[in-house]
Amino acid sequence: MTNQKNYISHSVNEKLLAEAITKVQTIQEALNLLRDLLTPKELEEFGRRIAIAQLLYTTNLSYIEIAKKMKTSTTTVTRVALWLKNGCGGYNSVLQLLK
Repeated sequence: MTNQKNYISHSVNEKLLAEAITKVQTIQEALNLLRDLLTPKELEEFGRRIAIAQLLYTTNLSYIEIAKKMKTSTTTVTRVALWLKNGCGGYNSVLQLLK
């Protein structure tokens, strides 16, 4: 069982960002928003983190196997696994929706 808690933002800007994300209705709108917000490198890294979370969630691959498959470090895989297990449930919610 995971020990998930709701993240409480104390920033108007974080809340505005979260609200903006909830207003996006299509994949293309989401891609356009993300590209305007993030550098190409950040966009690739955040996408990689979702893919890592998906592999952790849906497979029994080891951290080393996932790191090799995703061309990243085991530190990144471990960090994603930590948030998947002990975070606020964001990864879990999205992964359920992506099923």
